[in-house]
Formats: sequence, C-alpha cells, structure tokens
Amino acid sequence: MESDVISPQNYETTPIIVPNDRALVMAKLASEDTSWVANDLNEWRNVIYTVDDLSATRHTPINKGRESLAYLQYIIEHYHDLPSLIVFIHSHKDGWPAAWHTDNMEYSNVVAIRNLQADFVQQNGYANLRCQETPGCPEELRPLRNPPRPGQTTEAAYAQAWKELFNNTEVPEVIGAPCCSQFAVSRDQVLKRSFEEYMQYYNWVLTNDLPDDVTSRVMEYSWHIIFGKDPVYCPDSLQCYADVYGNPSLLPEHLRTGRCVLPVRGGAPWFLRGFGGSLGGHICRSGYYRHWR
Repeated sequence: MESDVISPQNYETTPIIVPNDRALVMAKLASEDTSWVANDLNEWRNVIYTVDDLSATRHTPINKGRESLAYLQYIIEHYHDLPSLIVFIHSHKDGWPAAWHTDNMEYSNVVAIRNLQADFVQQNGYANLRCQETPGCPEELRPLRNPPRPGQTTEAAYAQAWKELFNNTEVPEVIGAPCCSQFAVSRDQVLKRSFEEYMQYYNWVLTNDLPDDVTSRVMEYSWHIIFGKDPVYCPDSLQCYADVYGNPSLLPEHLRTGRCVLPVRGGAPWFLRGFGGSLGGHICRSGYYRHWR
C-alpha cells in the first residue's frame, strides 16, 4: 500500500463541542445524505468516509468491500488515539426496506444508538447491534463443506479468506453471528489486536480478487471474531436486548409474544424471498411460531 493511502485526519465538526470519548464511524456514497448523524446524534463524534469520491475530505482509496474499508481505515488512522467507545453503523437513518436489519420497531439507527448500553460494551468488548438471530445464526457458513452450498459464494470463498486474513490454517467448521455489520466495540477490545493485524485486514479488503459483495460478507462474518468472540457468536435474543439496549420497549413483537411479525412491505430483503406474498407476510427463525396471512 502506498504510504499516503492512510493518513491522520481530523474529526468532522459537529454542532456542539463534545469530548473525544466516543465515535460513530460509517461509510457513505457521495449521493447519500448523512446530515442526520450530526443533527440527531450530536453528542457523538462522527467519522464518515465517502467511498466513491476521492475529492471528499474523508474518503477511502477505492470503493471496495462496502463498509469494510471505511471501518478498518478508521481503526488504522486512530489506532493510537481511539475513543473509549466506537460504533460502526450504516449510513441509513431509518425506514423500510433500507434499514430492515436495524433492530427496533422503527428500524432506526438513532433509536438504537440512543439506547445503546455503553457499560455493557465496555464489559463485553464487542456488541452486535442486531439481537435477532436471523439471518446469521445458529450458522451462516460452513467453510469446509464440500461441495459448498449451492449459490453460497461467500461460503466457497471463506476458508481461503480466513487463511489470508488470520495467517491461520485452522479454519472453523461453522461460522455464525447475527448479520449485518453494525456493531459497537470498546477501545480496549480493539487494542487486543496489533496495528499490523488491522493493516493486514485492510490490505486484504483492498487487494483481494473476490467480488465486492463477497468481500463484504466475508468481513460481515469476521468482525465478531476480529473483536474477540468465538466463530459462532449467537447470544440469546432476549438477553441481548436487555444487555445491549436495556429497554424492553425495543423488543420486536415476536420476541415479546412468541409470534413473528417482521412485515414485508414492498420488496423483501433477500432472506425473506420465496416465502410468498409481498404484503402481510411474516417469518421468523425455526423454533418460533410461523405465521403467514
């Protein structure tokens, strides 16, 4: 990597002066409006990388791996002056279907961040912002499956990616964690890995030959491992809501009542396709009562 790819950059100015003790990190397209971050979460520092505009004040060198380069670039740039709490989130504020995976009834990152239990993140080191187990748990990938599951390009690529990312040939048999690359970490947890390790992850995202979506999904199912959790990290959903958000009112109805009520309005995300209908549909993971009307 050229030496000028990574260089220290200042935090963006927010409307009020806040201590440099917690930060929101995200990737965005030049066309996306992320003013909601400063407007609605102005008690946080915001560090927003534009992935498709080299003239932007803060940018990644190329648009690769979706949010992955931005997340890793932040860690590399700030490794020696990290805040105590870092949240990595997507650029959407809320709404269906863009924020379908944001884990509250409003699909709102503002609601999620305002309810985030910082003490739990400090204690646990890492917290996935998604508590619902589908998609991703109890297993998303079996990297050693031969042949790989049809159509599962990430599974086919994961074993080799693991070796290149971690310099480790002991590839796990199963990888599982709730999707979708939105999580919080403590500074202490980040620093349990060396600067050189993060540079290795960054260079892998930057230079591998995999399609962009596969690169992103390899990282999606590696973040929890990078930050100290087992290859299968699927906390109990109810306990997760208590730990991560501390607010029972955020619980989706299917976790409060046992009935699954993830609505399919308009287009469905990929994991709902094939379950029929575009209105009034509901699905949840095996073990919950399935309802379709």
